[in-house]
Amino acid sequence: MRSVADRLKANLSRYLRCVSRGGEVQIVDGGVPVARLMAPRPERDDAVRDRLVGDGLLRPRVGSATSILDTPPVKLSTSIPQALAKDRTDRL
Repeated sequence: MRSVADRLKANLSRYLRCVSRGGEVQIVDGGVPVARLMAPRPERDDAVRDRLVGDGLLRPRVGSATSILDTPPVKLSTSIPQALAKDRTDRL
């Protein structure tokens, strides 16, 4: 028997089409609802974001998303291949 996740993956495009047309898809595992797919609702999303910011659980972004491209790259004390090799030897 296929798992809920397998069935969800196999039919995801169909579920997303349904949601894009205004529907909702409830994911149920063993008779227990575990998730819901639905289109974004800007007014509700804004209220949730404002509550999370007010509770200190979310920081609003500053500037544009592309401003990260103006930041110089981080200087590393080692190369990435060296760090990966060291990590791998630590596991043995």
